[in-house]
Amino acid sequence: MSFAKWIGGAIGWSFGGPIGAIIGIALGSFVDNISGNGTPLLGEQQTGRSQKRDPYRQRPKQTRRDQKPKTQSGDFEVSLLILASIIIKADGKQDQRELDFVRQQFRNMYGADRANHAFELFKRITKQNISMRQVCLQIKQMMDHASRLQLLHFLFGIAKADGHVAESEVNEIYRMSGYLGISRKDFDSIKAMFYDMTNNAYKILEVDKNASDDAVKKAYRKMAKKYHPDRVGHLGKEHQTGAEDKFRQVQEAYEHIQAERGFK
Repeated sequence: MSFAKWIGGAIGWSFGGPIGAIIGIALGSFVDNISGNGTPLLGEQQTGRSQKRDPYRQRPKQTRRDQKPKTQSGDFEVSLLILASIIIKADGKQDQRELDFVRQQFRNMYGADRANHAFELFKRITKQNISMRQVCLQIKQMMDHASRLQLLHFLFGIAKADGHVAESEVNEIYRMSGYLGISRKDFDSIKAMFYDMTNNAYKILEVDKNASDDAVKKAYRKMAKKYHPDRVGHLGKEHQTGAEDKFRQVQEAYEHIQAERGFK
């Protein structure tokens, strides 16, 4: 399977805007995109002609102001790769353990062949100077909230992969969360899934430690709904694994508070 065919078949709205430009530059170094092997170049029309299109082409129109274009698996994937490349460079170096984490996560999600393609793209993306703000604003506009939460979850995993959490990495993720339209409570909830913090279980459920038992139960139902794997079902089964991890940690947080307080 050629790289261009793989990436082209899975991408929707991320063909356009700053993300499309980043992908275009990265793919430009791949031989199968310039070798005339019959695979259309990124942005070419699938009409039998080899007519190139502007990588900044206009994004799909929305039918309603509050309706986002459907995020395909490839849209999520390249968004994840671009944001991961920013986090990995946040502390001024690229740690091999973080790179290995990215590669292994993609193997777990996509299998060896697709993971190898994704990692090759990732290495080329890391060589670019990327505007975090522009990329995140495009993602915020085009991607649903549940998928954006899933992106944040993956980024925290990268920051934790080398065993040492640099303050610069957490600060970058926090900046990203703001541009992505993710609330401080959601940021703290996902962060608490990765780091030992005071009152971790309560932070995961986004509830105060002094909240009543009924308030805790209500918060649990709300968070279980927010993090349910079905919320990212449109991204494909490969992305539901991470969602299942978040969902499990919400359940564990609730069970911890139940045991601590002695209610059912």
